[in-house]
Amino acid sequence: MPRPPVRRVLLGLLALAACKPTDAPPAPAVSPLAVPAEAITAVDSGTLMSYVRVLAADSLMGRAPGTPGEDKTIAYLTEQFKALGLQPGNTDGTFIQKVPLVGITVTNSPTLTFSKSGRTQSLKWRDDYVAWTKHVATTASLDKSPLVFVGYGVEAPEFNWDDYKGQNLAGMTLVMLVNDPPLADTSKFGGSRMTYYGRWTYKFEQGAKHHAAGVLLVHETGPAGYPFAVVQGNAAEKFDLATPDSNRSRSNVEGWITLDHAKKLFALAGQNFDSLKAHAATPGFQPVPLGVTATVQLRNKLRTVNSRNVVARVVGSDSARRDEYVIYTAHWDHFGIGEPVNGDSIYNGAAGNATGTAGLLTLAKAYAAMKTPPKRSILFLSVTAEEQGLLGSQYYAEHPIYPLNKTLAVINMDVLNTAGPTKDLTVIGLGASDLDDYATAAATEQGRKLRPDAEPEKGFYYRSDHFNFAKQGVPAFDPEAGIDFVGKPEGFGMQKRNEYTETRYHKPQDEIQPDWDMTGAVEDLKLFLTMGYRIADAQKFPEWKPGNEFRAIRDRQMQAPAAAKP
Repeated sequence: MPRPPVRRVLLGLLALAACKPTDAPPAPAVSPLAVPAEAITAVDSGTLMSYVRVLAADSLMGRAPGTPGEDKTIAYLTEQFKALGLQPGNTDGTFIQKVPLVGITVTNSPTLTFSKSGRTQSLKWRDDYVAWTKHVATTASLDKSPLVFVGYGVEAPEFNWDDYKGQNLAGMTLVMLVNDPPLADTSKFGGSRMTYYGRWTYKFEQGAKHHAAGVLLVHETGPAGYPFAVVQGNAAEKFDLATPDSNRSRSNVEGWITLDHAKKLFALAGQNFDSLKAHAATPGFQPVPLGVTATVQLRNKLRTVNSRNVVARVVGSDSARRDEYVIYTAHWDHFGIGEPVNGDSIYNGAAGNATGTAGLLTLAKAYAAMKTPPKRSILFLSVTAEEQGLLGSQYYAEHPIYPLNKTLAVINMDVLNTAGPTKDLTVIGLGASDLDDYATAAATEQGRKLRPDAEPEKGFYYRSDHFNFAKQGVPAFDPEAGIDFVGKPEGFGMQKRNEYTETRYHKPQDEIQPDWDMTGAVEDLKLFLTMGYRIADAQKFPEWKPGNEFRAIRDRQMQAPAAAKP
């Protein structure tokens, strides 16, 4: 679940390190405004699952962008929004925002060869490494490119940290570790919480910044947050937003190598992987030339795709405020038809993210049922290409249909709770903005608590669509299922999370399961409904909390003149 170069402002959101439920500070006070009963009634398990069954069906072919599966998905979403009586979300009178993408597929199975003094190490495509290019070109290669180990590949001046030490690395291939440097000083790099410096997207952006020929990340399941099988999914078609320079500013080759082959590479270089990894966790680390070269040639099939975000709206009841918006987001895409796993090649994406998209439609039904909508308008935004790097939400955030300084908040839904009711709700980046106050009030009314991210080291805040809005300054709320399940033993919630990650995440096995219990998802959706309704009726815009890194961006944004972009 994955961006343009990001600097100091994109450190991780303020999060609590503990994993106990907590209440956010009650400031500002949240109005106890009651959501209309007809809207609450519209949110039920039957409605939610009726949408999931269609979105996760084999007939939608895994909902990959640029395929007949996209066409069917877009037609279905548009049809449902129309049937609910929502207005077209685009100012051109349609439910569509076109998102120009370029698709790049590696057509050969190239061997990656490391060489030193006549000795070689050959890595097998997909089994030992996965690589791609963002260049819109039929070939991309490394030709005896010198390898340099740059530790975690981080430049963080606010932490007095620089893994590059001013060295000229143009034309080199950079070998990097994933995640942040593990430090005893928890005041740096978010402690146990992954910051954006730890995300693989940042590291590839660093390669481009330093004009590297290539970037190879060492995959470790713990620091990455997922097994190598997830990385192997990158062997399929890769999408990116179309850019004027055909992405030539990126490195020629980007990719991952397995931990075993990284250790063999370091041995070939006469180095010890574990020793250098430990050294990389110190501020005095300097780039280490490995004395090894990398050679590989990718052959690519190219295509351009006009993918689509689907946008629908409920117009606010106050003529003076209806040009201001609360946005609900969920991505409709998944991986389509790909490599078979246990005989199944359709990546249905039932939990991720047919459930979130079904939740978006269910909330649309709830708002449409209101006899009087809230004062401000509500926008339902179902975005494309999230699985390709959050591309659809990036496109909207950079080309907003409605001005971002007239956008109060974004509430994102990515994988709803399918395991039953919980006493809590997980909020990634808890404590970041006033949105948590709204969530706290709504949760309290349900007899529930908010809980910070149980796995902050996996960097979930940077892995879903709300992040593109946060980067632009809009307060963004990123909820996940709670882990304290009603009537279940301690540890049940984490057991279900781990089971999904290990057996179904980004695999054809992500299908509707016979033991799904959507009552917890319904409770969460009612909470999101309450939040959005109250935000849309509030006297003031929600804000980032003092000290939050996105607050300054928002302050500048709110001083700028509002001008919608087409």
